[in-house]
Amino acid sequence: MSHVDQFRHAGCLVRISYDNDAESPRQWDNLGWMVCWHNRYRLGDWNQGQRHPEAQDGTVFGSPSDFEEWWAANGEGGVILPLYLYDHSGITMSCGPFNCPWDSGQVGYVYCTREAILKEYNAKRVSGKMRKRVADVLKQEVATYDDFLTGQVYGYEVFAIDEEADEDGDEAEGELLDSCWGFFGLDYCKQEAKEVAEYQAEQLKVKREAALDADLGKL
Repeated sequence: MSHVDQFRHAGCLVRISYDNDAESPRQWDNLGWMVCWHNRYRLGDWNQGQRHPEAQDGTVFGSPSDFEEWWAANGEGGVILPLYLYDHSGITMSCGPFNCPWDSGQVGYVYCTREAILKEYNAKRVSGKMRKRVADVLKQEVATYDDFLTGQVYGYEVFAIDEEADEDGDEAEGELLDSCWGFFGLDYCKQEAKEVAEYQAEQLKVKREAALDADLGKL
């Protein structure tokens, strides 16, 4: 497995790699709902041709205008943001338009209804401050989904260092102490890996001291 980065931290060897089996964050318990229309990609939570679960009358949104009509009748007090897709040697998504008009365009919406907002925040009314907070959450959900679309999902492995091996190469890799996968964003993965390395280094120190005490006890 090729790795993205490798470094030493707290006396451990940390290796960062791509997570090629990452779960889509749209399978999580998200605040927003994504509706998308695209002929080649299945995006977000819903694609054209399906009955939308929030359309209790069985409405099928065959086009953006169908959804926009539904939102006009049901979206009062909710928050809705446009979704744009850039498709060129891979796809990337944003709540704002891309600079290239030929390979990009609006592909759908991400939204949260008034009822969902009130339930999420256990509130009786949706204030302007709450709407801004919801909009920020929706943007972050889109950013996380974009990490998934662009393959920016990582995992780490923390190894003990084999002091007898070549310390400048992969041969310095010793016992695997810990690993974890499914981190959306490289910086987040690195930070978590460093904290784990510090913890594992402390555990190794405790084990070595215990082993030394045991050896001294045999004298």
